[in-house]
Formats: sequence, structure tokens, C-alpha cells
Amino acid sequence: MAFETEGKLIAVYPIMQRSETFKTREFVIETSEENNGRVFTGYIKFQCTQDRTAIPDKFVIGDRVKVHFNIRGSKWTKNGVDNYITNLDAWRIEHLQAAYQTADAVANTYQPAASDNDDLPF
Repeated sequence: MAFETEGKLIAVYPIMQRSETFKTREFVIETSEENNGRVFTGYIKFQCTQDRTAIPDKFVIGDRVKVHFNIRGSKWTKNGVDNYITNLDAWRIEHLQAAYQTADAVANTYQPAASDNDDLPF
């Protein structure tokens, strides 16, 4: 089952190589909800996996985005105790409103290393 939510991008973390064949990347959005005149702010951390780890590169800190995601959970037993983890696996992010490209926003955006095999014609 797919879900979606909207918010402001506030953090993007580097890609983490979890094993020889599995990698993840996390990012956080800030959400706001008004209820009876009070504004409640929340922070939601998502992860992208495998070939989707490049998705956050198209955004800068401060962009308003819509995140499409699935909820995944797993269980493992250690020393006779059951443990559970829940992940919000993002599979698409859309721009709602781009942030102004300020020096602060650029400084807080993860920038991939420059590639020597850049084949762009300009």
C-alpha cells in the first residue's frame, strides 16, 4: 500500500553502503498541521534504497515536497527477545515549491562528488 505526505525538506544525508549489495539514504521533511488554532510541527525521516538513493539530489534544503512512500517492517530475534523496526521507504519525491537557492540552503544540501566522466556537452 502506498502513502504520501507533504512538507519542507530539512535534511539529506549521505548514501550508506549497508552491505556489499545494499545501500540506503535518509532524508527528513518537516510537516505542519493546524488543530483548533494551534500549529503542530512534526519531523519525518524517510529512506531511499538501492537505485533510488539519488532521488534527493534533485532537491535543496527548504524545498516544499510531496513524498510517496511505502511502510515496511521487519522482525528479528536476539537473545530470545523479539525486535521490530519500521521504515518509511520513499520511492518518489515531487516538487511542490522550490526554495530560494540561498548560500545557507546550498551549504546544507548534500552535494555528490564531482565525476571525472562527465559527458555533458557544455
